[in-house]
Amino acid sequence: MVNVFDVAHWFLHKKSLTHKQLQKMCYYAQAWHLALFDKPLFDEEIQAWVHGPVIPVLYYQYANYGWEKMKRLTGKSPEFEDDTLEVLKAVYRTYSKFDGSQLESLTHSELPWQEARGNLAPYEICNNPISLETMRQYYGEKYKQAQGE
Repeated sequence: MVNVFDVAHWFLHKKSLTHKQLQKMCYYAQAWHLALFDKPLFDEEIQAWVHGPVIPVLYYQYANYGWEKMKRLTGKSPEFEDDTLEVLKAVYRTYSKFDGSQLESLTHSELPWQEARGNLAPYEICNNPISLETMRQYYGEKYKQAQGE
C-alpha cells in the first residue's frame, strides 16, 4: 500500500519544494487518483487548514522547514504501479510550476477545501477532513470537462 510519504518522496526526488508546495502536490495526487481510478492513493487524512489542504502526518514530519525549501532527494525514488506513476507525473507537470502561495490560492478556489471549511472565517483554525467523495466528484467533473464530455 502506498502512503503519503512515498508520494512526498517521489515529488522531492524530482525537485526541491517548500513544505506548502509539497502538501498541495500530495493533495492533488490524491485528488486526481480518486477522480481517475475511484480509489484513494493513500489513506492519510487531508484536512482543510487555513493555508489550504494539509495532511497532518506529513505536516508534522516536515514542520521544521517552515517556509524554506526542502532539499531535493537523491538515490532511489519510490516505485509505483504504472497508472499511479502517470498520475504523479501529470500532477508534477501541472502543479510544480506554481509556488506555495499560488497553490494555496488555487485550492481555496475549489469546492473540496471550501466545503470542508464551511462558514469559517478565512483565518479561523480548522481541522475538518476534506471529503474523499467530494474530491472524487469535483476532480472527476473537471476531467470530464477537459475531455469534452
